[in-house]
Amino acid sequence: MLMSLKILLHTLLLPPGGPVLLAAVGAWLVGHARSLPARRCGWTLLVAGLGSLWLLAIPAVTQVLTDAARGYPALDLRQPIRAQAIVILGGSSSRPALPEYGGEPGAAAGLLERVSYGGFLAQRTGLPVLVSGDEIEAQAMRASLARGFHIETRWIENRSRDTFQNAAFSARILKPAGVTRIILVTDAAHEWRAVQEFMSAGFDVTPGPEGAWQWHGTAVNRYVPNMDALTHSTEALYELIGDLVRRALIALDLRRQSP
Repeated sequence: MLMSLKILLHTLLLPPGGPVLLAAVGAWLVGHARSLPARRCGWTLLVAGLGSLWLLAIPAVTQVLTDAARGYPALDLRQPIRAQAIVILGGSSSRPALPEYGGEPGAAAGLLERVSYGGFLAQRTGLPVLVSGDEIEAQAMRASLARGFHIETRWIENRSRDTFQNAAFSARILKPAGVTRIILVTDAAHEWRAVQEFMSAGFDVTPGPEGAWQWHGTAVNRYVPNMDALTHSTEALYELIGDLVRRALIALDLRRQSP
């Protein structure tokens, strides 16, 4: 129920759904409201919805948001790493059965980038790997690591539906094995919030962010809207809002515990 509510709020509040819904309400008021103040409110909502959608699709705005969401730089493998294992988080797209791979599951899009970087780190460090996500994500990550990197996943956590569960369920697997120091692999915008959850679960975390968004087009196109920029703006806003909610819940819990 909670997961369904989170998905609904994500769809209704974040772009493109949120701004489109705002614009739709404004358009309805403009066309149907009888009073002048209501029609003015409609025009305000219509302009705000379409304007915010336009702004969030501009690469220059996206760069500001992604930089704000990014909490850690890329991992420097030239420095000593004290980790005992690599944890790769799910949470992106996966496909349960790929005919081109004989019906095996596979990672797609952002999840494949995480798997690719996690496999790279495993080959460079020799550390064992845990994959964490729901059942389809976990199997897709395991299969992709085996196919693309010839890496056998040592631990599979396949029950989690969000970052808090990623950390809690991974702790139940890794701590009995004596593992408390990990490299945590997820996308760059998500890394900050994920590290906080895993630290709260008792891990010493080395951040392993991947896929930090950077604009590489021309200076003129930096101000021309495109779908890729809108997608990354949405991801950055999700992480920024998620971190605010996490901080608010911690503050509320501390307030309840105080005498």
